[in-house]
Amino acid sequence: MPMSKSSAQYSQYPQHHPHDHGRPLHRRPAAAAAAIALPLPATDDAYTIVHAGKQVRFGPVVFWIVVGTVVLLGLWSAATATYFAFRDDVLTRLIARQAEMQYAYEDRIAELRAKVDRTTSRQLLDQEQFDQKLDQIMKRQTALESRATALGAMPDVTGSIPRSTPQRGESGQSTTQGTPKPSPISDTVIFVAPPDREARLESRAPAVMAPQANQFAKNQGFDNVLVRLTTSLDQVERRQMAALSAVEEGMDSRMRRMRGVVSDLGLNLASLEAAVPRTAMGGPFVPVKLTANAGPFEKQLNRINVSRAEMDRLNRTLALVPYRKPVIGEVEFTSGFGVRSDPFLGRPAMHTGLDFRAATGDPVRVTANGKVISAGWSGGYGRMIEVDHGNGLATRYGHLSEINVKVGEVVKIGQVVGLVGSTGRSTGPHLHYETRIDGEAVDPQKFLRAGVRLSAG
Repeated sequence: MPMSKSSAQYSQYPQHHPHDHGRPLHRRPAAAAAAIALPLPATDDAYTIVHAGKQVRFGPVVFWIVVGTVVLLGLWSAATATYFAFRDDVLTRLIARQAEMQYAYEDRIAELRAKVDRTTSRQLLDQEQFDQKLDQIMKRQTALESRATALGAMPDVTGSIPRSTPQRGESGQSTTQGTPKPSPISDTVIFVAPPDREARLESRAPAVMAPQANQFAKNQGFDNVLVRLTTSLDQVERRQMAALSAVEEGMDSRMRRMRGVVSDLGLNLASLEAAVPRTAMGGPFVPVKLTANAGPFEKQLNRINVSRAEMDRLNRTLALVPYRKPVIGEVEFTSGFGVRSDPFLGRPAMHTGLDFRAATGDPVRVTANGKVISAGWSGGYGRMIEVDHGNGLATRYGHLSEINVKVGEVVKIGQVVGLVGSTGRSTGPHLHYETRIDGEAVDPQKFLRAGVRLSAG
């Protein structure tokens, strides 16, 4: 279907080629002639499409619209073909990119979740450790409070004689010279177990400063508080142990002195213990034992309790030994034990005791536990009292102006048995004091020096 542009000139006759000269002229078939375009009216801008003897004329605008449409369709087809050709690759890349981003987000979320889990676990562990430390501190505080109570309740470690009701010549206040009279029987030093005043746990600071156990330990401040509390409790514990050690050392030192005194006096400790009168006491035998988890404080406290029981036994034994002073005030002898010039005859004579300077009516106290075996007039002694302390020990108190006990009466250390006087063979008011072992007079100063040793530090 040829398309051509119309021309103003069309030949009505067939055209002859130059090489056709001499050839016979043949007529074309009618069908072929029908295909020959007939001359049309001439136009300058028309386009003609000829097909099967039919002609279709187009204007230039329509022609270019058709051409443009064809071109656009071609371009669209090319673009579509290109899109479908590369679509799978683009989609694959987009899906891969999206998957990569999703995986990255999931990894980040997993990392954050793991971090949160680690933080939570660490916080829970810190909380558990904090609670454990706080619980240990509270338990330790309770233990230290019980220790402080045990120290405060510990009885005085002493063998001293309680001061009786003031008698004539005795006063608990200062004298007119301002010098208080000492105890008539300065036999022992009182070892008081210090209750450790600091053992109040810094005014119970852990109970006030410690936070609630269920509070979360969010920062280092709680650890600092626990460290300070632990340090404070350590200091309290050290002071308690130091106080306990001081008590134990004091007990051990005193028991050594007590045994040394008995040995220096030439007395038999077993015999003295056997002579101690039994008081009314009893109960089932329960052996002393420590728990398996006993600490140093409990062990040391147990040793102190054992030592205290031993000291009580020694105190009861030494209560039968007359090493105390029989009169109030500082010792002032007017005559010692041994050979002296007789005050009446002026000749050498044996003095079997000590003469203590005193005023008439001053109280005379018994120097050890015992029983009165003589109370009355006895020759040169005048009014005299003799007390049997057991195990061959006895004491005599002569020249009394008054006797306050009777034969057979049991007397205790420091008890007033009479008043100073000048009866019998005496040149003035004083107390004649004797100590005897198995009936033989011995120097009372030996016993008094033993009392001074027991009273030392």
